[in-house]
Amino acid sequence: MNGERKPGVLDRALRLFAEVKAGEGANVVILAVNVFILLTAYSMMKPLRDGLILGEKGPEFTAYMSAAMAFLLIPVIAGYGKLADRFPRRRLINVVTLFFAACCLVFFLAGTGGLQIGIVFFIWIGIFSAMILAQFWGFANDLYTNEEGERLFPIVAVGAAVGAIAGATIVKEMIIPLGLYLPMLFAGALLVMSLFLTNWVDRRERQRTEGAVDPGSSTAFAPAATGEFRMDTGEFKNLREALREALEKEARGETVADEPKRAEPAEPQIEAGRGAFAMVFKTRYLLYIAILILILNWVNTNGENLLRFLITDSAQTAVQSGTAAAATVEQYIGDFYAGFHKWVNIAALVIQLFLVSRIIKHAGIHVAVMILPLIALGSYALIAVYPVLEYVRWAKTAENATDYSLQNTVQNALFLPTTREQKYKAKQVTDSFSKRAGDTLAALTVFVVVTFTGTSIRAFALLNLLLVLIWLAVAYRIGREYRELVRTGRPPV
Repeated sequence: MNGERKPGVLDRALRLFAEVKAGEGANVVILAVNVFILLTAYSMMKPLRDGLILGEKGPEFTAYMSAAMAFLLIPVIAGYGKLADRFPRRRLINVVTLFFAACCLVFFLAGTGGLQIGIVFFIWIGIFSAMILAQFWGFANDLYTNEEGERLFPIVAVGAAVGAIAGATIVKEMIIPLGLYLPMLFAGALLVMSLFLTNWVDRRERQRTEGAVDPGSSTAFAPAATGEFRMDTGEFKNLREALREALEKEARGETVADEPKRAEPAEPQIEAGRGAFAMVFKTRYLLYIAILILILNWVNTNGENLLRFLITDSAQTAVQSGTAAAATVEQYIGDFYAGFHKWVNIAALVIQLFLVSRIIKHAGIHVAVMILPLIALGSYALIAVYPVLEYVRWAKTAENATDYSLQNTVQNALFLPTTREQKYKAKQVTDSFSKRAGDTLAALTVFVVVTFTGTSIRAFALLNLLLVLIWLAVAYRIGREYRELVRTGRPPV
């Protein structure tokens, strides 16, 4: 008892928000600051995206761009999978993040050079936002056990909530005096800064969990995508070896209630890229997650599209009448969305700080995963009755705030009981492709609604009510699967 490590000042301070054990505070804060920087960069670029594309093409066109993102993500995820099969996690993250930072510089130069970049920037930021965050959370999942992740992810996600607020606040003050291009340089610089923290926490966590492991077989040199999974003891174990040991114990007549159970050895790894999609479609748990994210984003994007229709009409009226402070429709829309995202993110921060860890601790992941669809059910019922801008704005604020806080934390925690290969490769499919596939279905929804109802806000809301009911059923199944995976201590196969 006397040899136990005592919690430090930081550990005790963080216990206001979550259960933090001795020695865990420093690393979880580094991770939180890391994702804070990433979300600040992304949140700075969201209003720029909306201002550029809505000013150039209008709200209907933005919906159709989601299909382009989804199709482009197929080869992009294939390429990412090949990198994950070759590179250790630290090098993988460095290469991908530096590529996205370089893109920010290219967009700045193109925009200030007079080129219309709205379409390309809109597609790029949709791919960037999904992939960079999936990569970060795959990395975070790789660092912790199931028990540690459930306790500590709520604190890590605080960094995301604060970063979203910081980005929206900063860019709101920059857009009108500086325009839409200079903030892109700031965002790119932030991406480069994030890598210092990523590399720092990677070294610290390897020292903590792999100090006795031969360096050649540690995560410092092994590819990011392997068939290993982290056990409750903190050590990595190969899935095939775990299944073989379980079969040997069964042959000896020993009890293996908590061991991975399967009649045959695990299938060999499939080629990167193609393997990422096959992994999801052949693994029921991962497929459920992919379906959930698809429906979630279909519903959310339907809501975003109806908000875009309303704000574009409002902007054109205000600018033409001379009642707007902004000089152009693009600036009016960018300013509106900066304020909208700011209040969404403030609400998300409050939820993240004081509710998320308590909900997960007392209700569990299996209950928490059902809360957002219940809120969405109420939001779209309200919009169906009162389809006006102010009501839509605040209904979407409630939905998005919960999405960015509780749902974000829970959705990422669902990958805690998976293998390293699933964390890095399959997570890109569920978090990137499924997200954009949901956006694509929302684009088809725009086409159908515009064609047959003439942009009826009520039609969007009623469709979303139907989709939310399906979402609830899928969330229930995922909750049951997650509990079983944690109980048995095995990854999904």
